[in-house]
Amino acid sequence: MWLDRISGTSTPSGRSYSPANRRPSHLSPSPYNNRPGLAPKSSSNVSLLSPSDSTTSLPTTNLGALKQGTARARPSDVSDPLEVLNGIIKKGNGAAPREDSISPSRAEVKPEQLVEDIDFGDLSLQDYVAKEDDTRRLLNSDAGAQTIEQFEKERDKFQDLHSSIFGCDDVSRSVEVYMSDFQTELGAVSAEIESLQTRSVQLNAMLENRRNVERLLGPAVEEISVSPRAVRLIAEGPIGENWVRALNEIDSRTTSIEAKISGSSNIKAIDDVRPLLTDVKNKAVERIRDYLVSQIRAMRSPNINAQIIQQQRLVKFKDLYSYLSKVHPTLTGEITQAYINTMRWYYKSNFTRYLQALDKIKVYPSDRNEVLGGEASANRGGNMVPGSRAGSAAHDPFSLGRRIDILRTSNHMAISSYLAEEDSSFHGLEVPMRNFNLVLVDNISAEYSFMTEMFSTLSFHQISRHATEIFEPVFGLGQGLVKQLIENTTDSLGVLICVRLNQQAAFELQRRKVPVAESYINGINMQLWPRFQVIMDIHCESLKRVAANTGRSAVSALSLAGGDDINQSSAPHFLTQRFGQLLHGILVLSSEAGDDEPVSNSLSRLTAEFDALLVKLSRSGGDAKRRERFLFNNYSLILTIISDTHGKLAIEQKQHLDDMLKNCGRRS
Repeated sequence: MWLDRISGTSTPSGRSYSPANRRPSHLSPSPYNNRPGLAPKSSSNVSLLSPSDSTTSLPTTNLGALKQGTARARPSDVSDPLEVLNGIIKKGNGAAPREDSISPSRAEVKPEQLVEDIDFGDLSLQDYVAKEDDTRRLLNSDAGAQTIEQFEKERDKFQDLHSSIFGCDDVSRSVEVYMSDFQTELGAVSAEIESLQTRSVQLNAMLENRRNVERLLGPAVEEISVSPRAVRLIAEGPIGENWVRALNEIDSRTTSIEAKISGSSNIKAIDDVRPLLTDVKNKAVERIRDYLVSQIRAMRSPNINAQIIQQQRLVKFKDLYSYLSKVHPTLTGEITQAYINTMRWYYKSNFTRYLQALDKIKVYPSDRNEVLGGEASANRGGNMVPGSRAGSAAHDPFSLGRRIDILRTSNHMAISSYLAEEDSSFHGLEVPMRNFNLVLVDNISAEYSFMTEMFSTLSFHQISRHATEIFEPVFGLGQGLVKQLIENTTDSLGVLICVRLNQQAAFELQRRKVPVAESYINGINMQLWPRFQVIMDIHCESLKRVAANTGRSAVSALSLAGGDDINQSSAPHFLTQRFGQLLHGILVLSSEAGDDEPVSNSLSRLTAEFDALLVKLSRSGGDAKRRERFLFNNYSLILTIISDTHGKLAIEQKQHLDDMLKNCGRRS
C-alpha cells in the first residue's frame, strides 16, 4: 500500500493494488531482500519463496495456476504463456547467481508461507513481469530505500495502526451484527405497535359504545340499584352518621322504585330489587327501634342528665325517627308514648327532689296581726319556729323595700339544691316560687325545643299536647308549692310579687314561643289573685274593726291603733304610716298593671275604709281646727310616701289625696 503511494502508479484498471497482491520481490535481485529480519507483509493469498529454493523450478501450485491460465481463451495478439515462461526460465538459468554470491543474511530469510495462487489481475504475464521490474527499480532507488528505512523506524506505529484497524473491523462487524439484530427487533416492535394501535382503536370504539350505553341506561339503573355497601352498613354497621346516610340512600331508592311501580313504566329489574329493599327496610326498622328504645331506657338511669342523651344521641339522629314514622306509624306511636312516660317520670322525680330542697328555705312566718288594723305591740312571732325570731325581726310586711329587686334583677339563674339546703337566712315567700319557676321555664323550653326538632313529623298541636302531658306532674308540684306558701299568709305584697313573677314567667315563655305552660300559668294566677283579694279584705276588716272600736271608745281605739292622744297632738297616726307603705308597695308593683286586674277594686275598698277610719279618729278629740290639721298631716304623709310611684293607679291615688287635702284646706 505504501509502495503505491510512493510510486504514484496505479493498475491499468484504475485500482490500486495492495502489497498482498503483488508477487514477491525476490524474483529479481534486490539489496532490500538481503536485509536480515525484514519480512514483507503479505495477505493470505500471497506466498513467498525462500532464498534456498531454486529459481529453475516453480512451485507446483504456480504451474497449475499457469496451466489454468493457458486453458483460458487468449487473444490472437498475445503470445503463448508457456513459451514466455520457458524463455524466462532459460534467461534465469543463464543469469543465475552463484551460491557463494548470496549473502548469508538472504539465505537465512525464509518466507512464512508459500503462495498457492497468484493474482495477475487483467495483466498478461509479460506485463506483470514488467510491472514487477518497475517495482524492483523503485525499491533499488534511494527514495525507496529511504521510505523503507522510515517504515522500519515507524514499524511499531504501523503495526499498532494495523492492529487498531483490525480491532475497528471487529467492532464494526459486531456493530453491524448488533444493528442488524436491532433492525430485526425494531421491525418486530413496529409490527407490535401497529397491532397495539389497531387494538387501541378497537378498544376506543368499544369504550365509546359502552359510554353511549351507560349514558342511556345509567340513570335508569341508578334509580333502581342499591349499593352493597349501604345494605351491609344497614344490616351490620354501627348507627352513626354513615348509617344515616345509608338509610337516606335506601329511602330514596325505595321512593324511586315505588314511583315507577305506580307509574306506567314496566321494568323487569324492579321485581328483582323489591324483595331486597323490603328486607333492608325491615332490618332498618328493627335497628331503629332497638336504638331508640335503648336511649329511652338510658334516661331512667339514676343521676343521668337527659339533655345530654337528647342532644348527642337523639336529635343528632332525628332522621331515624322521621324514617320510622313514615314506614311504621304504629311503632312510632308506641316509641313516642314510651318517651313521654319516661320523661314524665324523669321530670317528676327531679322536680320533687328540687322542691324538697326549696322547702329548706326559711320563709318569713305569717301572723294574724300582720294587718293594717293589727296591734302594734302584738307578738308577731307567735307562729315562728324556735330560733327564727331573730332572723325575722327586721321583716316589715307593709314595706316593699328591697323585695322589689327580685323583679328587677338580671340574674335568671335558679338556686341549686345544695345552696337551698344550706341557706340559713330568711326570705319572702316569693323566693321559693321564683326559683321553682326559673327551673320550670328552662326545662319546659329545653324539652319543647327538643320535641319540636326530634318529632318533626308531628304537628305543633300534637307536640304541645305531648309536652303538657310530660310536665303535668310538675305543674301539680308547682301549684302545691304556691298553695303551701300563700294558704295562711297575710303578706299582700308577697302575694302580689308572686303574681308579677308568674307574669314574668308567662312573658318569657311567650318570648321563647313555648305554649306548653299556659295552663300552669293560668292555674297559678287563679290561686294568687283570689288570695290577694282575701288579704285585702282582711286589711279592710281590720280597719273596720278599729273604726268600730273608735266609735265606742276613743281610748280603746287609740290603744288598738297604738297612737297618741289626738287632743294633745295632731301628728300623723302610725296606721297612716302602715297604710302609706302598703299603698306605696302596691302602686310600685302595679305600675304596669292592666285594667282587668283586681288590684284597682281592692285598693279602692282599702282606701275608702282608711278614709273612714281617719275621719272617725279625727272626731275622737280636740276642736275642729285640730281635727282638720290631723287629717291634713295624715294625707300629706301618704302623698309624700307615694310621690315616686308611676302608673295609672298611682295617678288615681295621688288625685284622690290631692282632693282630700283640698277638702281639709277648705274646712280649715
